[in-house]
Amino acid sequence: MTSGPTVVLVDRGVLPAAAVPLLRSDREVYAAPGVDLGLPPAPESLSGPVVLVTDDLSADPAAALAAGGATVVAAPSGSRLLDAVAVMDRLRSPGGCPWDAEQTHDSLRQYLVEECFELLEAIEDGDRGALREELGDVLLQVLFHARIAEEDAADPFSVDDVAASLVAKLVGRHPHVFAGGDPAVRDAGTQEVRWEELKQQEKRRESSVDGVATGQPALALAAKLAQRTARAGLPGDLLPRGSDTGARLFDLAVLAKLAGTDPEGELRAVARTFAEAVRTAEKSARAAGADPTRMTAADWRLHWPGHTDPEHGRG
Repeated sequence: MTSGPTVVLVDRGVLPAAAVPLLRSDREVYAAPGVDLGLPPAPESLSGPVVLVTDDLSADPAAALAAGGATVVAAPSGSRLLDAVAVMDRLRSPGGCPWDAEQTHDSLRQYLVEECFELLEAIEDGDRGALREELGDVLLQVLFHARIAEEDAADPFSVDDVAASLVAKLVGRHPHVFAGGDPAVRDAGTQEVRWEELKQQEKRRESSVDGVATGQPALALAAKLAQRTARAGLPGDLLPRGSDTGARLFDLAVLAKLAGTDPEGELRAVARTFAEAVRTAEKSARAAGADPTRMTAADWRLHWPGHTDPEHGRG
């Protein structure tokens, strides 16, 4: 136990478990303004082996104590996930939400895909607010599917089982972190190779392309297959070749992936830039009194961002 002051951060009036021994000790315990736990209010000056219970680390006297090196005791990161699990349980339980209660793994598939793409868009836009929201929406899908799985009479598993499997996977595939070292891992590149090796061993896969999700977008699928087979030493001349559209697209995806770029992301970036240019041109036409749905080729060129029209001299 430290001899200096300790700040205990409560969340909605709930004490972190690690703080209970402190409150049962013979140390002086005070409550910061706004905290109502039956504790005496904190005096103007605090020092020595005292405990201050607060719900705001940014306000004095908690801020002053923390700045002075006081020990801060708070609930571990991730504790709010328990609230999310509880809400999902309530929604699926009798008396909860009728729509949520009717959903199945199959009926939720479309929402999982939509939420993942919305998260991807938030990342591409660099929108921090949207990123936080969309991460929550993807988390909801995980909680939803885990709750549905828990109700399966034949083969149930819970969100705790999901988390336990994830922890086991992360620990098992990072022996250089959790098992005292791994000579095969020297940098991020070798770690990526080692991850795939360990994955293949765990899953007893017979092929280098086992486990590649064939339901993903075709360009991303081609790139993933190229990456996997390249690691397996497949000669480049055995990759699909030809003059038809599919073979040419596959070839471009391979070239991009092996060059270290993401062809799916590159194409999405170009497509989004193009879509924004279309909107800009339509907005320009509308501002000029034209109907965007009736524009001719010359009209499009006239209003296209960055385009210089020889006749009108518009840039």
